[in-house]
Amino acid sequence: MKAYLGLVALSTCAIAGDWLTYGHDPQRTSWAFEETKIAPDSVSKMALAWKTKLKNEPYMMSALTAPVVASHISTSKGVRSVVYTAGIKGTVFALDAETGEQLWERQLRYAVLPGKWQYQSTFLCPDGITATPVIDKTTNTLYAIGGNGALYGLDLGSGEIRYGPVQFVAPYSKNWSLNLVDGVLYTVLAQGCGGGLSGFYSIDVRDRRHPIIHQMLLSNTNTAGIWGRGGPIIGTNGRIYGGTADGVFDPEAGDYSNTEVAVSQKDLTLLDYFLPLNWQYIRQKDFDLGSASPVFFGWRNRNLLTGGAKEGVVYLMDADNLGGADHQTTLYTSPRYGNDKAVCCEGLGIWGGLSTARDLDGQTWLIVPMGGPPAEGAKFPITNGPAPHGSLMAFKVVADPKTQSPVLEPVWVSGDFDMPDPAVVANGVVFALATGSDEVQRGGTEKRVKAGHPAVLKALDLKTGKELFNSGTAMTSWVHFSGLAVSDGRVFAVDHDSNVYCFGLR
Repeated sequence: MKAYLGLVALSTCAIAGDWLTYGHDPQRTSWAFEETKIAPDSVSKMALAWKTKLKNEPYMMSALTAPVVASHISTSKGVRSVVYTAGIKGTVFALDAETGEQLWERQLRYAVLPGKWQYQSTFLCPDGITATPVIDKTTNTLYAIGGNGALYGLDLGSGEIRYGPVQFVAPYSKNWSLNLVDGVLYTVLAQGCGGGLSGFYSIDVRDRRHPIIHQMLLSNTNTAGIWGRGGPIIGTNGRIYGGTADGVFDPEAGDYSNTEVAVSQKDLTLLDYFLPLNWQYIRQKDFDLGSASPVFFGWRNRNLLTGGAKEGVVYLMDADNLGGADHQTTLYTSPRYGNDKAVCCEGLGIWGGLSTARDLDGQTWLIVPMGGPPAEGAKFPITNGPAPHGSLMAFKVVADPKTQSPVLEPVWVSGDFDMPDPAVVANGVVFALATGSDEVQRGGTEKRVKAGHPAVLKALDLKTGKELFNSGTAMTSWVHFSGLAVSDGRVFAVDHDSNVYCFGLR
């Protein structure tokens, strides 16, 4: 187990079969290092095990949150592994992971209506549950933020409300995937939804009668939102990270747009930031660093943070000293790997989040989802066919021969993904959805909803990018801004029609 400690902070309550939070762990590595049933030589036998339709009406581009999974849960049907997801309209669902049978649902009822903020009731501010819930097995609780901004703690086995509701963030704000460490929950806000200011938010839930809330606001308006899929990224070094969106950069005024920001885990005090040298160009082109969550990992006794955005450039940073003394110096900045068109709003460049894993040889890998075709100058030793709509790109983290500082070595680029979601890695297999989502914002949301294509789950070999499995026509709708979960030989996904899917080995 010691071999993994540099990359992932292990939860003392997580066991094989658990996917307790978005991206598997607080660092959002998306690495299911416990998985043993799935393997490169067996994943071709994977098939759709079940599909369950939930009573949830989609709104705009939103439907269900990414799934999370907990094993050995005592329910009314016995001890089960359970899959949890929340609907945009305010209902939390629990399903039997083996059969897809619905075990319970809990409607969160609100007594407040959305206000008339700039983006309210649009696809940017969809008036409902946007944050993926998080599981705390030490207290047998699933935590979720309702559309009213209140935090609810639900019993894992029955769905009964065991904590709250406690007002946590602004009603109808856009908050992203909850994270949990040592009895404290964290989230982030973006785009001024509900009038909530962008930044990091935390709540200590260890004493249910005395919740302690902290905030670190990064903007005075609706800018500098952290809207990467992973929300707050919690390192093993006592720091929390996030990439911020477009807007003003003026530290004296409290505006930290277009930066990778680090705050303290204890009280969200601002500790550090990285500002790209070309930040004014990034702002002008709307390539905000908020479009993809960074990932924290260990490498050769160093803490690293890697991020990227719609520009198609990948940054490798010292997680203990973001940007160096001048806040603008990385350990490594890649060439542009995508978005040759240099446009902001067509799903080009890096979206969602980056993923990392370590193979059996001890090699650290970075997997980057790239919307649109690879850049003309992108050179990879292994290519797996044309990728006009999107791809996964894989890099090794290696030492520079001269300086021994970490750099990224391109290894492979996948075949075509119709708008890739962030990847997850399990025992040498890389899973990702070709979401089928139309991310071209011209023409309005109604056009985008009609233009979507059914999603496809693909499995690739970690070392070559070769396609090992393709779900074909098993999924019947597209999905926007979601994620996968891997548990005990199964892969779980959701779609815009409020279906939950389970793919497993035959």
